[in-house]
Amino acid sequence: MVPEKQEILQQAIGYTFRNPQLLEQALTHSSFANEGKKHGHNNERLEFLGDSVLSVIVARYLFLTYRDLPEGELTKLRASLVCEKALDEFAAQISLGNYLRLGRGEEMTGGRERPSILADAFEAVIAAIYLDGGYEAAQKFVLGFIPKDLDVHKPNKLSDYKTALQEIIQQNREERIEYVLVDEHGPDHAKVFTAEVLLNSNVIGTGTGSSKKQAEQNAAHEALLLMGYHDEA
Repeated sequence: MVPEKQEILQQAIGYTFRNPQLLEQALTHSSFANEGKKHGHNNERLEFLGDSVLSVIVARYLFLTYRDLPEGELTKLRASLVCEKALDEFAAQISLGNYLRLGRGEEMTGGRERPSILADAFEAVIAAIYLDGGYEAAQKFVLGFIPKDLDVHKPNKLSDYKTALQEIIQQNREERIEYVLVDEHGPDHAKVFTAEVLLNSNVIGTGTGSSKKQAEQNAAHEALLLMGYHDEA
């Protein structure tokens, strides 16, 4: 990324990197890193770290801000703020898609506007800030996107399938669920992922999607339908 463009993005996110290479890596999609002879780091490892940092920051904020909410409602609020849809919207606020490094195929098929790519890149940026400036810097960045008017009285609107399934399963403390990625195929610009959700090692749902998170959500949705739960109108 040219220095001028990187400086504009750093102004947008409100953080100046001591190590700009971390930001460049956060913006590098696997399609760019794998294209031709460009054998560099992509943002997948940073996304992994950013997902956890984001969850801790949001959980801590909700815990301290909404002191009277029970655990179940806090869980739903957190889910609404760390899901792909929310992260895609956060990324749009800083025009993150304009700064991504994409392969030609991904570029030609609208990768800069694809929610899964933008959500992953946003998490990678969180991780880059965390590694470069520490927890406080990452927290300042994340909290700048949290709406100040969260409607805590309508938690059902904020739920997602994975959260809903977890809440049902955790009623029995001996039950355990996990998600396993069982298939990944297609070119970089049109990947299809398949995930299974297991209850005590038994498959109870399978889902596909254009991202790992979407596949897991669809697997949880299938499990809920098989258990007799349906979407609210």
